[in-house]
Amino acid sequence: ALILGGTDTTTFTLTWALTLTLNHLDVLKKVQNELDTHIGRERQVIESDIKNLVYLQAIVKETLRLCPAAPLSIPHESMEDCTIAGYHVPAGTRLFVNIAKIHRDPNIWEEPNEFRPERFLTTHKDIDVRGQNFELIPFGSGRRGCPGISFALQVLLLTLASLLHGFEFATPGPGDTEPLDLSEGVGLTNLKATPLQVLLTPRLHAPLFE
Repeated sequence: ALILGGTDTTTFTLTWALTLTLNHLDVLKKVQNELDTHIGRERQVIESDIKNLVYLQAIVKETLRLCPAAPLSIPHESMEDCTIAGYHVPAGTRLFVNIAKIHRDPNIWEEPNEFRPERFLTTHKDIDVRGQNFELIPFGSGRRGCPGISFALQVLLLTLASLLHGFEFATPGPGDTEPLDLSEGVGLTNLKATPLQVLLTPRLHAPLFE
């Protein structure tokens, strides 16, 4: 169950990251320039490159903010009667944290519904996704946070970097000016309502793909 859950959520997040990036060609160009600057086109991305790819990291953070894999946290239960922000919460109450709402709170995020990776290089550069900053908790927080945070981030960053470095992207159809659909499906996890369809053209020399 843990493996299946981790596979689904990582796949969904990667799909959203590509969709959002392809809908903002300036972001795509900027991240590909970063990849070419630090890696070039004579080799593929490796894990040790990721620490130098700060804009790529910002894209992943912004994707996790706008499209957390699980919009609601796992359920919690109050152990005793308590009062939170003026609300009485009886013992035994089942509680869910609305992660998606927190991530789009206009009191925290400027233009909260816009895809702006640059915010994580400027106004929110010290915000992490590992549960220490409660304004951004795509993996939950505390002892009941996702146990696979480090592995999930490693897979997301390396896979996204490899795709954006290795290929040029285009949308199928007569024109590529129409934005990709951002409709969300229905489910416990945040999947796209429609599949992501793109055309790939290699950016690197053919021997690197062998």
